Parts: sequence; structure tokens; C-alpha cells
Amino acid sequence: MTKDHGPTIKDDETYQSLREDGASKEKAARIANAQANDNQSPGKKGGKAPAYDDWTKDALYERAQELDIDGRSGMDKDELINALRNH
Repeated sequence: MTKDHGPTIKDDETYQSLREDGASKEKAARIANAQANDNQSPGKKGGKAPAYDDWTKDALYERAQELDIDGRSGMDKDELINALRNH
């Protein structure tokens, strides 16, 4: 039985499945709510931004800063990429 995660989660089943697979609460909520919205298509490939591998370390750091990723100041480029992909 799927648990009701409150009014801020629009698709409880998807949210619960993502959490069980290890997604953060924030990531699971974003995906579940996007799937419940007919105007969004979270299963489709995103925009035209270059892959993180092509970004400079400074650009990766700035993005990590925008997302408030903990420990970003001590991360190297590969760690920043990993943290951003798993955020």
C-alpha cells in the first residue's frame, strides 16, 4: 500500500519508489510532481546544456553552490560532477 506523503507530493507511488531506490527527498519530490503534471515530461531528455564533463571546475562549483551541495569546496572536478548528477 502506498503511503500518503502529504499535499506537496502529487504522485505518492512514484515518490515512494524513488525514495526506496535511494533518491533524496528533494529529487524524488521533483520527479514525482513533474510526472503528475500533464504539462511536463520528466522521462524525456533535457535541454541543450553541455554534459557536466565539458564544464570547467569553476562552473561546476558555481552550480553546486546554487544547489547548496554540502562539501563542495573540498571536491575535485569528478566529485563535483558526481554530486551534481546525484543531487
